[in-house]
Amino acid sequence: MTNTRYLFVAAIVLAGAVLGFLFWQGNGNGVVPEGFARGNGRVEAVEIDVASKLPGRIEEILVREGDLVEAGQPLASIDIRQLKANRNQAEAELRRAEIAVKNARLMIQQRQAEVRAAEAVLAQQQSALDAAQRQFARSEALAGNSVSSERQLDIDRSNALGAEAAVASAEAMLAASRIGVSAAEAAVVGAEAAVAAAKATIEAIDVQIEDSTLKAPRPGRVQYIVAQPGEVIGAGGRVINMIDLNDVYMTFFLRTAAAGRAGLGTEVRLILDAAPDIVIPAEVSFVSDVAQFTPKTVETEIEREKLMFRVRARIAPELLEKYLDYIKTGLPGVAWVRLDPALPWPEAADGTVLE
Repeated sequence: MTNTRYLFVAAIVLAGAVLGFLFWQGNGNGVVPEGFARGNGRVEAVEIDVASKLPGRIEEILVREGDLVEAGQPLASIDIRQLKANRNQAEAELRRAEIAVKNARLMIQQRQAEVRAAEAVLAQQQSALDAAQRQFARSEALAGNSVSSERQLDIDRSNALGAEAAVASAEAMLAASRIGVSAAEAAVVGAEAAVAAAKATIEAIDVQIEDSTLKAPRPGRVQYIVAQPGEVIGAGGRVINMIDLNDVYMTFFLRTAAAGRAGLGTEVRLILDAAPDIVIPAEVSFVSDVAQFTPKTVETEIEREKLMFRVRARIAPELLEKYLDYIKTGLPGVAWVRLDPALPWPEAADGTVLE
């Protein structure tokens, strides 16, 4: 019985030693030198959802998952047959409006000719009025001397009155002709407005046609294809998910003391589990101002040390450009943070540094 107890205790001690060794080995020998901090994380990147502004049926997907794409590269297209029909209708309205403009301008010319004719008639009637008034004045003077008959005086008076009426009629005709010119000019303005409206409609449809081709907003890699050809999506419907390869980083967590010393721009070295001999230089681009794992109370120093803060280390874009084919999000790894820039990097973070 005693031997069995000893064997049981020995097994527990051995298991504890093995687990301790594994923990020590998996955590960089369990030692973080003074002036440094270490955290576990995963490679991440900014995700972009490429969505359709307009509802419609997906006509074609132009890329595959995993493809590298450039900014402005077409990714997918939406069926535009209805938009083309709308554009044809708008073009017909534009032609109709342009013809209306021409007709209205011709009408202005016609009304202007009528004004000139009315002015000529008015001048003629005014000349006839002057002659009739002079004749009436002479007849009136002669009638006073009994040289002219009463009958001739009546005739001349009637002629003078008729000439006055003719002048008034010519003036009315001239005024009407001028109003006709104004109306024709207003018609031109209206027709030109219709032309502008038709052009604006065509431009709006052209924008919709252009938007029906979904393009990459920036360089990146296609991560997921959310919708397939033939599917009908609504406005804002997601079609493709991609990641921005110009903004790749690792998110990890540091304790209070280390997070307080890690400022923006602090040097970081990332070591991925998939390539433990390769060191990726980075720098701190974000330190959370809110603790992620907060105990119930923070009254004691020991409890405050349990606080963990989220930190993000960003890889330089110029470095990413050289290794685009090797960048994969989701890869786990370790981030070493140099809190004291005067200290050399420890052996665990001093492998082959990418440049």
